[in-house]
Amino acid sequence: MADNKTIPFSGTPEQEKKLRAVMEKYKDTKGALIPVLHEAQEIYGYLPIEVQKMVSEGTGVPLAEIYGVVTFYTQFTTKSKGEYKIAVCLGTACYVKGSGEILERIKSRLGLEVGDCSADGRFSIDATRCIGACGLAPVMTVNDDVYGRLVPDDIDGILDKYMK
Repeated sequence: MADNKTIPFSGTPEQEKKLRAVMEKYKDTKGALIPVLHEAQEIYGYLPIEVQKMVSEGTGVPLAEIYGVVTFYTQFTTKSKGEYKIAVCLGTACYVKGSGEILERIKSRLGLEVGDCSADGRFSIDATRCIGACGLAPVMTVNDDVYGRLVPDDIDGILDKYMK
């Protein structure tokens, strides 16, 4: 796979129109920055600096403040996500049963690091904390699909299903 850390921003006029409507909806609401950012992330999938600038211009909130909020709260991301969002649980139950090895196998197979998105926009990898499936440890998800009781040798077959 190509060595790419994030996909360049390419917002559409439709997305910008939706964002402007969100900012208009909250324009008279005190303390509405976080709801605006949540909705902006729903529209774009992430909050790159280009979107943060639009929010700053549309709300009058300084860009530095917006950047501080986006980088402080874990529910926000500044990196694009792939069509297939892979998440490996590193919670205690999963970790002691080998999820670290699972994550390493995925990173090696895709040529990506945690937080990266493939150049073709198909795959992204995240490490997560407990997802509530401890009885299936170690666990990974690909979008809404859950895979449990994994061993490193399971990874190639799972990824192959999404590479077709």
